[in-house]
Amino acid sequence: MMTYREKRELFADRIYPATITPFTEDNKVNRRAMKQLMERNCREGARGLFIGGSSAECFLLSHEERIALFETAAEMKGKATLIAHVGAFATQEAIEYARAAKELGFDAVSATPPFYYGFNSAAINRYYYDIYEAVGLPIFIYNFPGNTGKEFDLADPCYRELFCSEAIIGVKHTNQVVYQLERIKNLNPELIMLNGYDETMIAALSLGADGAVGSTFNFMYPHFDKIWHAFKAGDLEQARTLQIKANNIMNVCVNVGLFPAIKYILGQQGIDAGLPRKPFLPLSEAQKKQVDAVLAENLEG
Repeated sequence: MMTYREKRELFADRIYPATITPFTEDNKVNRRAMKQLMERNCREGARGLFIGGSSAECFLLSHEERIALFETAAEMKGKATLIAHVGAFATQEAIEYARAAKELGFDAVSATPPFYYGFNSAAINRYYYDIYEAVGLPIFIYNFPGNTGKEFDLADPCYRELFCSEAIIGVKHTNQVVYQLERIKNLNPELIMLNGYDETMIAALSLGADGAVGSTFNFMYPHFDKIWHAFKAGDLEQARTLQIKANNIMNVCVNVGLFPAIKYILGQQGIDAGLPRKPFLPLSEAQKKQVDAVLAENLEG
């Protein structure tokens, strides 16, 4: 079992791009482009990568494709801390992903709670314990109630027990309610809390987040790195100014379609990310112009 100091040295004080899945023209995973993107982010200063999550269009991928993402990212071992998202509807499938990640040398796994079927807190707890007991890797709970419909209500004794158990090393908090991030950290101060909404990074840092995972870090890591360092240096005015610019970009990207926008921008930057997988739609020419305009006005290199 890792000590708190070991946890912090490996997982805290860094911001992780939530690496996207590039596709070829024939809708296959483009490993070459994915590696190019990860290497660029690491050159820009990233010390961690979050692989196979929502930004990777995980639930639109086959089992084999999700494993392929882990295999490609494993080439970055030694250059960055690697966290694999292994969430699935079925516990056994999540365990299979987690075993693959462990064999490939990942440092930890993260998992969304199982959703759709209305599982109760006892079933969700068992899901996380089963993954941990089968694989032994540290687990980050992927708290994304806006998409999963699952709220981790801290008044529920099952969840309080889970967050204080050795199975859980931290939380990827993709919830704009940053108050909940602080309450989880207050319940167990040794948890590594990673903010998951790009728009709320400095708010989450102010309430105790230990790092962040972001979709738009794929194409504007240097901008968020400046926010991070300004906040850490106590230059809150600069951090807020840069956060507002990032939020201006995020607002347009979300309005036109976040993942199609990210892939369009990466293509403009020389990374052949391809198109998002259907039913996502590519951007129209008018939407591309909106994205171009907001980037020109707000993006810090």
